[in-house]
Amino acid sequence: MPTNFDIKIDRRHTGSVKWEFVLDSEDPSKKNRTDACFGSNRVLPMWVADMDFPSPEPVIKALQKRAQHGIFGYTQPDQAYLEAVTGWMKKRHGWHVEESWIVTTQGVVPALHLLVRTLTQPGDKILIQRPVYYPFFSAIEKNGCRIVSNSLVMTDGQYRMDYDDLETKAADPDVKLAILCSPHNPVGRVWTREETQRFGHICLRNHVRVISDEIHGDLVYPGVTFSPFAVADSAFQENTVVCTAPSKTFNLAGLQTSNIFIPDTKIRQKFKESLLANGLFGLNPFGVTACRVAYEEGEPWLEDLLHYLKANLDALINFFDSEIPEIRVIHPEGTYLVWLDCRSLGLDKHQLRNLFLNQARVFLDEGSLFGPEGDGYERINIACPRSLLMEALERIVAVIKG
Repeated sequence: MPTNFDIKIDRRHTGSVKWEFVLDSEDPSKKNRTDACFGSNRVLPMWVADMDFPSPEPVIKALQKRAQHGIFGYTQPDQAYLEAVTGWMKKRHGWHVEESWIVTTQGVVPALHLLVRTLTQPGDKILIQRPVYYPFFSAIEKNGCRIVSNSLVMTDGQYRMDYDDLETKAADPDVKLAILCSPHNPVGRVWTREETQRFGHICLRNHVRVISDEIHGDLVYPGVTFSPFAVADSAFQENTVVCTAPSKTFNLAGLQTSNIFIPDTKIRQKFKESLLANGLFGLNPFGVTACRVAYEEGEPWLEDLLHYLKANLDALINFFDSEIPEIRVIHPEGTYLVWLDCRSLGLDKHQLRNLFLNQARVFLDEGSLFGPEGDGYERINIACPRSLLMEALERIVAVIKG
């Protein structure tokens, strides 16, 4: 029986970052938690990348069984876990991953920070492609490195890589590392094999290592194929670190379990030493169980999810086209995050925030968070029951047409 994603689940009082975020948190006297803003005045959170859907039923049952065991000691992946991870990558993406390549971490973002620290020296330059996932910025700058943006360009309504600019910037000897977002957050591109090949060969020729953040790799729309960066050309494997997790795919972010694939033995050992040096070892026992079972038994649920997300996407596109043509939807090929071009409204970022959050009571991610190339844009999360999505859209149109 197909999964019913239309059911609304009350996430209040669960510590949900998405639903119980704090506004004005710098001033304790002005804290305004959204769990107090329900009813007609509630804020609808369409921002951070987690879904308002329960995880697959086999995962829930496995976690219940694990909880009943009653002992939650130090945990590490076992053989069944490794086989589940490698089996998933082979089945879904055609990539043969060696078990020895897998380094588990407590999330992709912590891994990115530590990879930057491991693979670079303070003062080095790191290339990214703005507008892009904003934690990349802190991973670079908080570790004393400098950002170089090979910014994406819009051509015929679609974002593309600027290879001429990439050639120039990768040739700078101070550029030691590139972070690729694949699929791309927030613009929703799923890079073709040809695109990643061209990107990879430019980096390889210039001795620039690549970290490929592929956390959204399972979330692609019908007719689109995701190709892991290391699959694009076998020559890339020894020059690449690939970051993955079941968190976006199966809504498991809070369990903080990620799999980092590092084919190069020296880089892998160096990264493991960095983990130990920073006291980062072991995994959440529930995360280990959830990851294994999700990859073993979660595929039917995922297929149902992708169909539901596509219907949500179609509903959003049709709504904006008919009701608010001033807001242009950048059609995504993957992820459940949609990039909205709001520039025709003629509002700056502060006015856009006031319109969406204060007037419409819909919390979106401001485009400027993703770099200056995002000014005038907003990012909306459509991974929620369709009735909730439509309520948010109706609020927005009421304010704009008001």
